Amino acid sequence: MEYVIRKQSHDTAALFGLTDRGVIEVGKKADINIIDMDRLTLHAPRMVYDLPAGGRRLVQGSSGYVATIVSGVVTRRDGVDTGARPGRLIRGGR
Repeated sequence: MEYVIRKQSHDTAALFGLTDRGVIEVGKKADINIIDMDRLTLHAPRMVYDLPAGGRRLVQGSSGYVATIVSGVVTRRDGVDTGARPGRLIRGGR
C-alpha cells in the first residue's frame, strides 16, 4: 500500500515539477485522504452523459474515505462534499 501511495502522490508530483506536494512536511501542501481500510469499497462502474455534446464517460464511486483534507481544510467528510475549495487550478510545474 505504501508503495502505491508514494507512486500516486510524491512520484507523480515530482514528475510534473510540483515539489510542494506528495509529502507531509512543514511548508508543503500535505493534502491528505483519511481512509477506513475496513470499509474501503469500489462501487460498480456506471456511464454518465455529462460532457459537452452529450459525450459520455465511465465513473466509479467508492466508500470508506473518512475525510479529504486540502491545504489543511476538510473538503469531503464521509463521502460528502463540504463545499470548501481551498485549492486552485494549476497548469504545470512552477
